[in-house]
Amino acid sequence: MNVNLAYGQGNLTVDMPDSRTTVITPAHRPGLPDERAAVLSALRQPVGCLPLRQWLRPSARVCVVFTDMTRATPNDRLIPWLLEELDGVPRDQITLLNATGTHRPNTPEELERMLGSAVARNYRVVNHECENTAMLVQRGKTRDGTPALLNRHLVEADVRIVTGFIEPHFFAGFSGGPKGIMPGVAGMSTVMSNHGARNIGDPKATFGVTEGNPLWEDIRRIALRAGPSFLLNVALNEQRQITGVFAGDLIAAHQVGCEFVRQSAMQRVEAPFDIVITTNSGYPLDLNLYQGVKGLSAGARIVKAGGTLILACECREGIPSNSPLDRLLRSASSPEAILTMLATPGFVRPEQWQAQIQALIQRRASVLLYSSLSDELTRAAFFTPCRDIGATVAQKLAELGPTARVAVLPQGPLTIPYVA
Repeated sequence: MNVNLAYGQGNLTVDMPDSRTTVITPAHRPGLPDERAAVLSALRQPVGCLPLRQWLRPSARVCVVFTDMTRATPNDRLIPWLLEELDGVPRDQITLLNATGTHRPNTPEELERMLGSAVARNYRVVNHECENTAMLVQRGKTRDGTPALLNRHLVEADVRIVTGFIEPHFFAGFSGGPKGIMPGVAGMSTVMSNHGARNIGDPKATFGVTEGNPLWEDIRRIALRAGPSFLLNVALNEQRQITGVFAGDLIAAHQVGCEFVRQSAMQRVEAPFDIVITTNSGYPLDLNLYQGVKGLSAGARIVKAGGTLILACECREGIPSNSPLDRLLRSASSPEAILTMLATPGFVRPEQWQAQIQALIQRRASVLLYSSLSDELTRAAFFTPCRDIGATVAQKLAELGPTARVAVLPQGPLTIPYVA
């Protein structure tokens, strides 16, 4: 059978043996017939709070948080529709804050592609900078006592609006909601506290789990300290069409959205597989290997101990080169060495959470990478290069014998497979 994997801005077609392959995808939801009408209706009939227009007054300073280019949020549609609802507020009182988290700032050209030129050129658009202390203010402390630093544009606004989309998240349970604030517009030290080795290693820090998840509970607590925030989140299908709109109270509306996404994303399988092929759901999430750990984590849920995981992740931006993750990987001799470093008291590095999760997965399974990276870069990141997924699977099946089985997650982390 031919299976289309989400890869880059298109698809990667792989040939799999029909009788031994299980393809696992989210339950399909059709796109809404009128996305704009659905968004405006949600803003006017929110969950758990007053309609957005009742939050506004002509003198209000408004901060709208939007996701950066590593996320699939349809900002070019969502933000203009939201701004229609803010038509009573002068433009010079509205700040559009790009929730880069610990990622690089987006360029003016990227912001125009994300927001549309009419918005990017006519509104104040600011990239969050997690290490710019002048941009940060403290709002309490994290679970371990680290100062909780948040972007002052958000904290000092009279009206805070947090936008984004909801998908399963490999250690925070779900994206969207308060994650738009923490880590979206938080300081580096705050993020590193939340994403520390102890929290990442907690069994409840995984897909689909919020209650009892130490990362999530800290995220929620910190986000609420910014002050009341109005949420506008969406759910998407594989064509990036909007399938649901969730607006209102930051926590209550997000909970409704998470349950909506859970119903389509959770997919039961009867037993683990010998070989699992996964993706990072294509562009923009597979821009780099830093993001690729998400798809890897989805596949790891259903691979046998000692099995094989194959990740298809384009990585057009590399790891990225000379990023904190790149430097951390190059400083170690093996995945086990990374885990040893992270267990050392006082050892803390930016982006260590991605390396930690990758290393934990590599304790369980062999991991191969199909990407645009050179074989040298792939091996430096502790992956085995894969240049032909179909041929690799055929070879593995021949070695394993007639009872070996393959699972394919064409949409990667948009699916939460589980064994039951």
